[in-house]
Amino acid sequence: MKNEIKSFQLHPLEDPKFITASLATYQQNGVAKSWEIVEAHDSVAILIYHTTKDAFVLVRQFRPAVYINNLDGLTIELCAGIVDKNLSLLHIASEEIEEECGYRIDVNQLEKITSFYTSVGFAGSKQMLYYTEVDESIKVSEGGGVDDEQIEVVYLPVSEANAFIYDEKVAKTPGLIFAFMWWFGNKLEIRN
Repeated sequence: MKNEIKSFQLHPLEDPKFITASLATYQQNGVAKSWEIVEAHDSVAILIYHTTKDAFVLVRQFRPAVYINNLDGLTIELCAGIVDKNLSLLHIASEEIEEECGYRIDVNQLEKITSFYTSVGFAGSKQMLYYTEVDESIKVSEGGGVDDEQIEVVYLPVSEANAFIYDEKVAKTPGLIFAFMWWFGNKLEIRN
């Protein structure tokens, strides 16, 4: 994936579309406290297993917040999206799979794994995690996102996934690591 970044700068946030920064003030056990928080949308994420490739379908994309820390900003993640439409979580997950990865699935093909809170130190948004399986018979496009998103579809062979979890050179999310560990504990034996 080409990733040429130029003129990267930080600016004060004006007229936010997806997050709101706030200062929370409260008393805890009689002690006055404050904490900076970010109110953000909840999200869905999907672990996708490609049955004939024996691989996970992931996405690589640029994340400005990661760029600040590693001057690369590319992450490998689960297919995911924010909950900002008046649709069910299953429908949002299905849409994200088609937009980002190019596979059209029915909502009935999504299996709920669990939900959890992300970025609890400053945001605390909730993410719903799903699982589904795909093959080339339901591929409808190359994926890559919509509008000006620049998302690359990545196929990670199952045989490389365990080493990938512990590869600190690759920027990845805790949700991805958790999803892989869930799969190895719940789906690996069924697959064989």
